[in-house]
Amino acid sequence: MKIFPATFCLVLCLTATQGLAQQGQPGAHFIENWDIDGDGTVTAEEAAERRGDLFVTFDSDEDGFLDGEEYGQFDAARQADMESQPGFGRGGMKRVADGLVREHNDSDGDGKVSREEFIGNAAAWVAVIDSNGDGVVTSADFGPAR
Repeated sequence: MKIFPATFCLVLCLTATQGLAQQGQPGAHFIENWDIDGDGTVTAEEAAERRGDLFVTFDSDEDGFLDGEEYGQFDAARQADMESQPGFGRGGMKRVADGLVREHNDSDGDGKVSREEFIGNAAAWVAVIDSNGDGVVTSADFGPAR
């Protein structure tokens, strides 16, 4: 897998920020990784930019698609990161994980995910995570009643 300087930081964040997240604050790890401007919210635009960074990182043959092997590498990295977080597989964290699986992103069903498919699903993904419907994702979207 190739890693460019900008995306190296993202991959490092995906694996290292668990220690920075406040214990017990729902969704803190997600917000820290996806909130580009540091305002405590994740917008569809920020999600699209981060998804673009991830795509470049895992498209090892640079053909503009994540094939089965490349998506498998992405799944493994994402799974390891998510399992280390409180609330994995429940509530808001389940919505985060579900929006990144291949089946969700392979819009045309051809078995591979294009850059356009992956980035193009950002707004819908944010809308699913945004449980209170205010147009952005904050820690409030990860609370126990969500």
